[in-house]
Amino acid sequence: MKTTVFLLVLSCALCCASCKKFLDQVPNDRITMDEVFKKKATSEQFLANVYSYVPDEWEAIHAVPWVGTSDEADLTWSGSFNYPINIGNLSPTNTTPDFWSPYYQAIRSATYFMNHIDENDEIRNLSGQQLIDQYKAEARFLRAYYYFCLMRQYGPVILLGDDVIAPDAPSSDMQIPRSPYDDCVNYVAGELDKAASVLPLQPQRNGQTNDAEWGRATKGMALAVKARLLLYAASPQYNGNTDVSGFKNTEGVPYISQTRDPEKWKKAADAARAVIDLGIYSLYKDPSGDPVKSLQGIFFQGWNDEQIFSRKGNGLAQWDVHCEPRQAGGWCGIGPTQESIDAYFMSDGKLPNESSLYNPSGFTDVNGQKIFNMYMNREPRFYRDVTYNNSIWQGGTMSAAAPISFFVSGPNGRNGHPTDFSKTGYLVRKNVGPSTNIGSGGNGQRQDRPAPLFRLAEIYLNYAEALNEYSPGNPDILKYLNLVRERAGIPQYGSGSNALPVPAGQAEMRNRIRAERRIELAYEGHRWFDIRRWKIAPQVMGTLHGMDISKDGDDFYKVVPTMTPHLFRPSYYWWPISQYELDRNHVLVQNPGW
Repeated sequence: MKTTVFLLVLSCALCCASCKKFLDQVPNDRITMDEVFKKKATSEQFLANVYSYVPDEWEAIHAVPWVGTSDEADLTWSGSFNYPINIGNLSPTNTTPDFWSPYYQAIRSATYFMNHIDENDEIRNLSGQQLIDQYKAEARFLRAYYYFCLMRQYGPVILLGDDVIAPDAPSSDMQIPRSPYDDCVNYVAGELDKAASVLPLQPQRNGQTNDAEWGRATKGMALAVKARLLLYAASPQYNGNTDVSGFKNTEGVPYISQTRDPEKWKKAADAARAVIDLGIYSLYKDPSGDPVKSLQGIFFQGWNDEQIFSRKGNGLAQWDVHCEPRQAGGWCGIGPTQESIDAYFMSDGKLPNESSLYNPSGFTDVNGQKIFNMYMNREPRFYRDVTYNNSIWQGGTMSAAAPISFFVSGPNGRNGHPTDFSKTGYLVRKNVGPSTNIGSGGNGQRQDRPAPLFRLAEIYLNYAEALNEYSPGNPDILKYLNLVRERAGIPQYGSGSNALPVPAGQAEMRNRIRAERRIELAYEGHRWFDIRRWKIAPQVMGTLHGMDISKDGDDFYKVVPTMTPHLFRPSYYWWPISQYELDRNHVLVQNPGW
């Protein structure tokens, strides 16, 4: 499905908290805010700027910390966003990255647009009311998505409704409390439903499918965000979480539901099913039938029908160069942990601790390369996702394929650069474009492609998880779990060649769904939120491991703690609200533990 985030380069600032003051200057080369909504072009520029706040989830170094903050990867540099979080330096006075204010700016801009786009007679005369209604629905969708982004990071939020607070409003107008989390969920889900009822299935202009409009919000995008929203809301972090019974508003009302409600899982399952039932998305499969090519094509075959919501303007070139080895001109920056390596299935579809194929010692000669047996006989996703010692890579400045070594004195090792070396002895390979060549000695070439934020495989796993919690044994659980495994090229549970036993009981099925989700969605920004919503973060975080990057030869292949721990404190279940926000909104209650 060809749905990508529509971004335009703006020639002037048309939104955010300062836009009214800017536009009210009215020199000859400026227009007033009233005039913005008289003209088609300027109204569309305003909406494009509302789109621009969509987070770039693949910019793991400079934009979002989710990959390097979880237990799935370790980032090389102490200057990256995740580092102060991992060492325990997050606080109300150090909330980096702080998205509270930017998302509220986006929400305010979306609301302003919704309140004024009906004034645009030029659009109405050229394209009719239908286009105005569509634009309004796009803004409504974006506003709801920004609320969701706030909620996944901060928990309960302030709901502003359809009124826009003036930039010069008195302080008394800013005293707005947070709403209980379930109220936030109900509001945002309702807004997504309203948007979905108007948005087209395909990007359109004047009621006609138009490929030039790729990037406009669609019905599927709205329903996909709703599915993830309701999955999170049904999870233990938000559904009967008595660990935070003291987290209440000023009137003593709990912010988080203290009673577990199984119907929340049904709502989550129904929401995921609604995306599936649109019938316009499908798991990407390469025509050759090669599982590895299928897995790569998810990301490199632009606008394929698995991608539901993607970002066109993105930082994937930065992702590429940070994941490339120094041999290729890259910066050796994002290294999977040993815990992530151990989570990948074997080629027989079993986890390493269950499979006779797994051997954590010794070596095998593969085309003249000495490969550690731990890396042999793994599932296709492992070979797509991970660059391990002596695996073959070609890209960046490399003119020919060559083995990549992380030995301490090797071409990518610790001795060769003071900072640019993998701290785990691995690099992420998933969605790394080999044609990107912007690193050391590169020619500036970038392998452009959309950055998927929501895709169908996630929806299948959301559906299976929610259904297993609400209706254990429902045949759809196994069906959609197996669809993900079948595309990945590993044996399915209970059907097909080399079938594995069906997981016995709800708890075992839960474990299998979580294991599948960890691998299928690895390094895409999900893990940090999953381990919190499942309330397993204290068990999986802390001291993480990798190969011994201080050694050469066979001594390298020893599992040791990484250089930086990934601390997780009870307060980390929600981000702290900055002290600045607390100081100016006196009814704003801080998150627990801060």
